[in-house]
Amino acid sequence: MDFAFTDEQAMIAETATTFFAEQATSDRTRAAMDAGGIDRALWNSFTGELGLAGVALPENYGGVGLGLVELAILAEAAGAHVAALPFLASLGIAAPAILSGGSEEQRDALLPAMASGELIASYAAATGHAADGRFTGSAALVPHGAVADVLLIDAGDQILVVRVGDPGVSVTPLVTMDQTRPYARVALDKAIAEPLVDTAAARAAANQSGWIALAADALGGAQACLDRTVAYAKERVQFGRPIGSFQSVKHRLADMMVEIEQARSAVYWAACAADENDRDALLAAHSAKAFATDTYAACAGHAIQLHGGIGFTWEHDAHLFFKRAQADRSLMGSPEWHLARIAELIGLDEAA
Repeated sequence: MDFAFTDEQAMIAETATTFFAEQATSDRTRAAMDAGGIDRALWNSFTGELGLAGVALPENYGGVGLGLVELAILAEAAGAHVAALPFLASLGIAAPAILSGGSEEQRDALLPAMASGELIASYAAATGHAADGRFTGSAALVPHGAVADVLLIDAGDQILVVRVGDPGVSVTPLVTMDQTRPYARVALDKAIAEPLVDTAAARAAANQSGWIALAADALGGAQACLDRTVAYAKERVQFGRPIGSFQSVKHRLADMMVEIEQARSAVYWAACAADENDRDALLAAHSAKAFATDTYAACAGHAIQLHGGIGFTWEHDAHLFFKRAQADRSLMGSPEWHLARIAELIGLDEAA
């Protein structure tokens, strides 16, 4: 397994990094927070101008035909700027579920439109019951649910495709801590619901891709916290010298760097293992999600503390990273939950 980027992957990373640095500005992100948590212009540029929205989808569905390493590269670049995009929900979770568990007709109808950005999808667990091609129930926390056109409703024994505009579908936006990735509550009353043909494959793909995308988002955010804090430590002067010259600050920044590099290894190990169908792919995905999101939460906290009083203000972006870090930790399983799954996979639960 080769952990070095290929020339193509390095080019994608450079292109994505430049794109988000230029377009996912703080002002635009804050404006998107007041507009339902999506920067429509950024989404249109990402899916159209950049042309990499379908990076992990086959070319016959409008994609680029690459894999989860490339998806992780994009997620890391977007996470470094807390981009207000439905990237995770639509491309990181819903798209792989449809690709792995959908019928040919469902793939043809949904995936090209998702790759082009014309259609936004989301995925959420729901309670309720299905009968005669319809579903009645509810989903409590649907990421970017208020801007989604299609919902994948995981009802346990099957995963259902629901169109938001159909009768019986009610979506209520929720006020959530991370306004760059808001949630919605969905109520379904005999809504038309078409099941995917392979529930197990769809769920497995959604989980694996979603965990890796979240871990990569966390990696990008953690690195941004470090970079911004290092820059501030060089400029902020106390007692006649930059605070970055103080040993206690140096140690904190060094600890952040070490944890981030470990998280980077975990993220791209998981992505490589998934692309290569390695026997440890599931273990790697759990590890990446647990370690990277914990690292992000720690680095976001350190960033606020090392910025001092300004780090606690609404005007400073440190709180955007802190809130995204908490959201990344909790979405799709807490680090503690993933560590418990790792224990099961390697037999520690039986040994205990």
